[in-house]
Amino acid sequence: MAQERELIRGLHNLRPRHRGCVATIGSFDGVHLGHQAIIAQLQQRALEWGLPSVAIIFEPQPHEFFSGEKAPARLMRFKEKVLALFDAGVDRVLCLQFNETLRGLSAEAFIQRILLDGLGIRHLVVGDDFRFGCDRSGDYELLQKMGTQSGFSVEDTATLEIRGARVSSTRIREALQDGDFQLAEALLGRPYKITGRVAPGRSLGRQLGAPTANVRLHRYRSPLVGVYTVRTTATDSSELASGRREIDGVANVGFRPTVEGEGARPLLEVNLFDFNGNLYGRELAVEFCHKLRNEEKFASLDILKARIAEDIDNARQWFKQNPRPHP
Repeated sequence: MAQERELIRGLHNLRPRHRGCVATIGSFDGVHLGHQAIIAQLQQRALEWGLPSVAIIFEPQPHEFFSGEKAPARLMRFKEKVLALFDAGVDRVLCLQFNETLRGLSAEAFIQRILLDGLGIRHLVVGDDFRFGCDRSGDYELLQKMGTQSGFSVEDTATLEIRGARVSSTRIREALQDGDFQLAEALLGRPYKITGRVAPGRSLGRQLGAPTANVRLHRYRSPLVGVYTVRTTATDSSELASGRREIDGVANVGFRPTVEGEGARPLLEVNLFDFNGNLYGRELAVEFCHKLRNEEKFASLDILKARIAEDIDNARQWFKQNPRPHP
């Protein structure tokens, strides 16, 4: 029987009905093809055991807790990650707040409190290089030992390689920074997108001859900064304009240094070609196709206006030369 998708926020929200599951643990940033292979392995075990599958994730991600602003940019926002995990086949997502309390748990206490007392796991799928607990003292060998003692089994995950190297979030970030969107898509199993809700702006784009849909990124720090050709759809799959579910455009993702100055919050601005509708409040998925240039600070708004017009012309030319292949 199919399980109902469920996001469980925090150990305190676990209930008796959540006990008894097969689980995996990780950051799952990007939910790329390597992650999807792990989840497929997890789902197979869930079918064999006749139990729900659970992905355990952390917020913030552990490396963000330790490194702060120096941590690598995420490939996706929290909501995108949870939905992608569900789409990959996970029944439940348990999100644990990574704080000093969790950080201070010994590996044995982590297994006892979270895996046994909290989830009552029967089977665990993790990489054989998985480390956990205070000072990363826990490892695969400890999991096997405590599993034998406590009645759960452990298996490691297969490494997935594409184009001669392991699929990883780091490799995808590097591909995006290099503007290699084809490689990023090959590793993700889908085009790279950022989703978010359109919020009112200062209408500066309209004054500059290029009205934009402004997607606020809040605390999210995108791995991309610059000006890109994009294809945009509404996440509810309804039409954006008459007869069109997908609209080509040009987007700037970054901090708008010409108009905002220091301390600006990141913003995704999308100029949709030949579109004049109202998108406020709608959630858009913005697919990045090709990098046009880096984000720049211009000496005046007139220079910025001219450069935006040039970006739009270059983007239109790119789409003429690179039409979407028909299915």
